[in-house]
Amino acid sequence: MVGYLLTTILLLSCVAFWVGRSAGNKFAAKSAQSTHSLPGYHGAFVAIWVGLPALVLVLLWVLFQNNVINGLLVGSLPDDLTAGASPAQISLLIAEVRNVAAGQIFGTPSPDIVAAAERLGSWQSISAWAMVVVAVSIMLLAMAFTRARLTPAFRARNRVENILSGLMILCSIAAVLTTLGIITSLLYESWAFFKIVPPADFFFGLNWEPQIAIRADQVAGNGAFGAVPVFVGTILIATIAMTVATPIGLYTAIYLVEYANERTRSIVKPILEMLAGVPTVVYGFFAVLTVAPAIREAGGLFGLATSPNSALAAGGVMGIMIIPFISSLSDDALRAVPRSLRDGSLAMGATRAETMTRVLLPAALPGIVGGILLALSRAIGETMIVVMAAGLIASLTFNPIDSVTTVTVQIVTLLIGDTAFDSPKTLAAFALGLVLFLITLALNVVALRVVRKYREQYD
Repeated sequence: MVGYLLTTILLLSCVAFWVGRSAGNKFAAKSAQSTHSLPGYHGAFVAIWVGLPALVLVLLWVLFQNNVINGLLVGSLPDDLTAGASPAQISLLIAEVRNVAAGQIFGTPSPDIVAAAERLGSWQSISAWAMVVVAVSIMLLAMAFTRARLTPAFRARNRVENILSGLMILCSIAAVLTTLGIITSLLYESWAFFKIVPPADFFFGLNWEPQIAIRADQVAGNGAFGAVPVFVGTILIATIAMTVATPIGLYTAIYLVEYANERTRSIVKPILEMLAGVPTVVYGFFAVLTVAPAIREAGGLFGLATSPNSALAAGGVMGIMIIPFISSLSDDALRAVPRSLRDGSLAMGATRAETMTRVLLPAALPGIVGGILLALSRAIGETMIVVMAAGLIASLTFNPIDSVTTVTVQIVTLLIGDTAFDSPKTLAAFALGLVLFLITLALNVVALRVVRKYREQYD
């Protein structure tokens, strides 16, 4: 029913736009009258007031109707079922009634539950049709009211722009509140973790084995939550990836901007950008089937003990994956530098290399640093390639041909399974997420300070 109603809202909004625009065209056709706004703004004004209130009403209706119906359902149940029942028992009763109403019957339900299921079906049908009637009535009334307000002097453009400004402010507030909610959730769950595991053990411990007993009679270890091996693995793989991606991406951008002709550029840049669209699982297969065996064989030639899964394989392939982020953003930043600066430098007798290193690169530094930071964030947050090519073992090593793991991989593994949500194993994922968030925030702050200090401003 909701899907049909949303389709109806879309269709009536289109009709409202046509009605408003037709009125605007009539105003414009009368040469004796000058209209304040174009016909399109008249149509947009009517369409917004027809579609937006109905859409908000439907969303609120869907959001709160279950709570209202549940309250009516509990009130209609016999007292012998609800007297003295805890909230959890009431929830089980409501779930049983809803299952019976949906036809999911396990066993033989009591007559009271069957009767409640019939009432529930009736109330849901009444609620759905009431929602349709109310929403359509509001849209028709809004169309008639807004159409009546349209006149040649009506400031439709100003009204539409004010509404769009309000929507953008609401979207910004929603984004900020969402971010604050994520941070609050991380802090709350991390605080619960640090009440169980001392922070010193987490930040300075050298052993990461978060396996704990799920049941009292289960034989298992007490778990070790020293996260240093996980952080070292993350830093090692990210460093390898950035070592591969940064020079290749930056030199590619310099070549495309300053030395390549238009034909070469039109061929090379799309090919590079195609790398960004390849799914990460494909890179993972490439790493585990091609790169890792090649590294293992090369290590054998030199007598080195190489792990089947290594940080070098994962970091190298990850570096190839993020090359387009650096090259494309650096290319855009370099080409955004005013042409007069480059021409002036060349006119003063500077070579292309001197122009690039002393004029273009300093001017484009913010964009280049932004591209490198974006690539670094992608490298730190990548999971699939690490799982397939680097392994899951948290080893405290800086050897690139050993198996390591990263923060994101451990977060995934910690949240898989039937472990209770309040166990240290599950809460450790939030502590790792909090540390990852703080590291990313620190990188952004440092990058902003670097940009402000070394940026060359010519305007």
